[in-house]
Amino acid sequence: MRPSSLLGAAVVGAIATATLAAEATPRPLPFTYTADTLAAGETEIENYVDLTPTKGADALGNTVSYTAMQFQTEFEHGITDRLELGLYVALQPSPAGYQETATLFEGTGFKERLRWRLADAGQWPIDVALYGEVVEYETEFELEAKVILERRFGDLRIAANAWAEREWLYAARQQDWELNPTIGATYQVTPAYHVGVEYWMRVEFPNPPANPRTFNLGPNQFVGPTMMFDFGHLWWSTGVYARVNDIDREVQLGDDYGRVWVRTVVGIEL
Repeated sequence: MRPSSLLGAAVVGAIATATLAAEATPRPLPFTYTADTLAAGETEIENYVDLTPTKGADALGNTVSYTAMQFQTEFEHGITDRLELGLYVALQPSPAGYQETATLFEGTGFKERLRWRLADAGQWPIDVALYGEVVEYETEFELEAKVILERRFGDLRIAANAWAEREWLYAARQQDWELNPTIGATYQVTPAYHVGVEYWMRVEFPNPPANPRTFNLGPNQFVGPTMMFDFGHLWWSTGVYARVNDIDREVQLGDDYGRVWVRTVVGIEL
């Protein structure tokens, strides 16, 4: 199915469920987690798609443009009203016939995580949640941690994630640190429609250090508009981001980060 058809189906499905009560925990900012957690016993499924245009090499060694992508499905479940379990399946397909392609910053495999909201929303001046994750990809093992901060001003929400990862790469026998801070603001135009802006960054510090550092190690920084349709049991969030570092640099073979990045997330509360 073409991307336009998929987006159209998502919109039709969202409109069809517009009368449902708001019970899910939507993601108005596709990269930045908020401090919300599901209530005890509630379950939600979230499907992520990441896209970035970059370049690879075909079977003859010619450099060709293509869209690198990754798919993730997450199953969330509320253990208590403030503690949430998440289980992920991630797939990063490699285009058939290409000899060299981008590896992005994710991969193919599984992830397990907990998000713990420290207090009820609005009880503290800033809502705080802690996030811990274990990642088992086919190429690496990761431990990930986030401190999630959020503040509401009426219909305006501001959220930030202090986000770090420790990676063990199998083939390279290498251990890396990766920092992924994010921040964004989102405004509720209506209960069903939210708009916002979001910034995110990726930078990697390999051990032993790379000399010279490559483009993929970063820091690579993106900023762009976001929007979310929230119809209770079903929501759809999308962000379109422009790379704001190395603006004059042409996309090259094997780049993990193109000039533009798109993330779209669809969530369904069961």
